[in-house]
Amino acid sequence: MKIDFENSNRLYYSLKEVADHFGVARSLLRFWEKEFDTIRPRKTEGGTRQYKKEDIENIAVVYNLVKVKGMTLEGARQTLNLKMDEETCKVQVIRKLEQIKKELEDLEREFDVTAE
Repeated sequence: MKIDFENSNRLYYSLKEVADHFGVARSLLRFWEKEFDTIRPRKTEGGTRQYKKEDIENIAVVYNLVKVKGMTLEGARQTLNLKMDEETCKVQVIRKLEQIKKELEDLEREFDVTAE
């Protein structure tokens, strides 16, 4: 289930929510946390991970490099070191396009209801 960042004022998200958002196993997020310096969720005294929007954006960049583009972890690490701004931009553009698509679908539903 995707997290609706635009309509949420929450500061932190759980490991389960973030894993569900990306459709990956929780263990993969914990693994990426060890492999990539950019993923650093806050941990409570009990060890529960709490992800901020910034953390989730960093995960989105890694997800895009590894899962979408098919890069190895080392390749993704090198790309992040060289092109973090470019990849972050791409993820932000994708997120904005998804938001626009959602708004258009909402408008379409409103028109369908009005037309009936």
